Amino acid sequence: MLIGAGHASGAGPETIVNLGSPQAAIIGAGVGGLASGIRLRLQGYEVDIFEAHDRPGGKVNELRRNGFRFDAGPSLFTLPDQVDELFRLAGRRPEEYFQYEALEVITRYFYPDGTVLNAFRDVEAFATEIEEKTGESRERVLRFLQKSRELYDITSDVFLNRSLHKLSTYIAPETLRAYLKLHKLDAFRTMDQANRAYFQDPRVVQLFNRYATYNGSDPYQAPATLNIIPHLEHNIGAYFPRGGMYAVTESLTRLAGELGVRLHLGSPVREILTERGQVTGLRLDWGSFPAEVVVSNADIVPTYRRLMPSLPAPERTLRQPRSSSALIFYWGINRSFPELDLHNIFFSGDYPGEFRQMWDGHLISHDPTVYLYISSKHHPEDAPPGAENWFVMVNAPSDKGQNWDQLIRQARQDILRKLSTQLGVDIEPHVVSEDILDPRLIESRTSSHQGALYGNSSNNRFAAFLRHPNFSRRVEGLYFAGGSVHPGGGIPLCLLSARIVGDLVEREGVR
Repeated sequence: MLIGAGHASGAGPETIVNLGSPQAAIIGAGVGGLASGIRLRLQGYEVDIFEAHDRPGGKVNELRRNGFRFDAGPSLFTLPDQVDELFRLAGRRPEEYFQYEALEVITRYFYPDGTVLNAFRDVEAFATEIEEKTGESRERVLRFLQKSRELYDITSDVFLNRSLHKLSTYIAPETLRAYLKLHKLDAFRTMDQANRAYFQDPRVVQLFNRYATYNGSDPYQAPATLNIIPHLEHNIGAYFPRGGMYAVTESLTRLAGELGVRLHLGSPVREILTERGQVTGLRLDWGSFPAEVVVSNADIVPTYRRLMPSLPAPERTLRQPRSSSALIFYWGINRSFPELDLHNIFFSGDYPGEFRQMWDGHLISHDPTVYLYISSKHHPEDAPPGAENWFVMVNAPSDKGQNWDQLIRQARQDILRKLSTQLGVDIEPHVVSEDILDPRLIESRTSSHQGALYGNSSNNRFAAFLRHPNFSRRVEGLYFAGGSVHPGGGIPLCLLSARIVGDLVEREGVR
C-alpha cells in the first residue's frame, strides 16, 4: 500500500512497499525534510519520511486556540522562489498549490522616543521615510542597500547555493570570481561597527543591527558580512503566504504526497544504522528500515548524540556556541489596533544592554525588543471578528538551565508594560487567550539542542565554515538538511540545504 503524505502514523513494515528503486529514508518532516524528500523522489528514489510528531512542519507549524489561529514558528517569508522551484521541478504550477502576496509595508518600527517608521517595500519610499523620520540621508540608505545587494551577489553562489565542504565549490568559476571581491565581505568588523560607521542616527543603526537576529546572532559580535540580510527583504521583497506561514508546510506536504513520498507520522527514529562506513537504514520502534540513502533533517547535535552514539562525532562542530532562542506568547486579543501592521517591532531603549544580558548573562532584558506579528491583518480568518491574533516574541538565550518559569513571568510583565505604554492602552485586560513557547518547549517539540532556533550562532567571522556539512565525511550515503547545518536556519536556507543535499545525492548517490 502506498501511503500518501499525512496518512501514516507509526507505520510498520507491513505498510511499506519498496517498488524496486533505490530507497531513501528521511528523518524529520520539517521544510528541509519535505523538500529533500521531494527532490530525491524526483531523482527516482523511493522516499519515506519518518516524523516523531503527529503533524509535519517542524518549527513551521500552527496553533489553534479559542477561535484564534497562530503561526507557531517562522513568521517572515522571503525568497518565495525557493518554494516555487520545487513545484516547477515536479512539473506543477506553483500557484495551484501555494499563493502569496508582496507586502507593501514590510515592518512597522516603534521607538521609545515615539518615532514610528514604516519599512516600505519600495526602497525609494523606505529611504525617504527614514530621512523624514530621522534626518538620515536617503542617499546613504540607498547606498547601504546597494552594498547589501553586492554582498549577496558575491556570496550567494559560494555560501548559500553550494556545499562549503567540497573542493569543487572552491574551483568553480563563480568562486574564483568571488575571490577577487573578498575584501568587500567586511568580515573583520562587527555588524554594529560597520553600521555605526555608515549611519549617523542611532535609530537607523539599531534598525539594521536587528538583522543579526535573523540567524540568532548578536550584532555586537557577528561580522558585518551579515549585512547581506537586508537585501533579502528590501531589494527582493517580503511576502505573506495566503493562509499564513503554515501554508508552506501544507503545500509541500501535498506535493510530496502526490509524488508518492510516504510520510509516517508518530514514528520517531531511534538509530541510524551503518555497516563498514556505509549507511544501511534506520531503526524504529517496530524494527529496522533499510535504505541506501539517509537524510537527517533533525538538529545535528541529537543526530549524533542519540542516533549515532557509537560513531565518532565532530566535537568541534557540536560544541560551537548555539544561536539564540525565543520566548513567544500567543495572545488572543479581543479588540483591534489599527495603528499596528502585520509585522511590528518595538525597540529596546538599550539595545547593547539587551544583547549583553542575553549573551553574557543568559537572561532576558527587562527592556526587551518586542516583535509583534498579527497574521489576521492579512488573513482575517485567523481571529474572531473584531479581534486580533498576537504572536509576541522576544529574543531569548538558549536553554542552559535557567529558571525559565521566573524569566517568563518577568518577561510577560515587561512586555505588557512596554506595549501598553507605547500603544496607550492597558493590554492585559484584552488578552482572552494565551499559550507560551519557551526554549525548553522548542527543544522538546523540535529536538533543537538547547532550544536554539538556528543551530550554531554566527558570532564570529568563521561561523559559516564551522557549520556541519550537508554530508557525512565518515558514513557514505548519509546527508543532512535543515537549520542546524549549512547554510543555516530559516525557511529559505533550509530549502537551500535540501537543494544542496539533492545535488550531492544526484552526483554521489545510488543509481
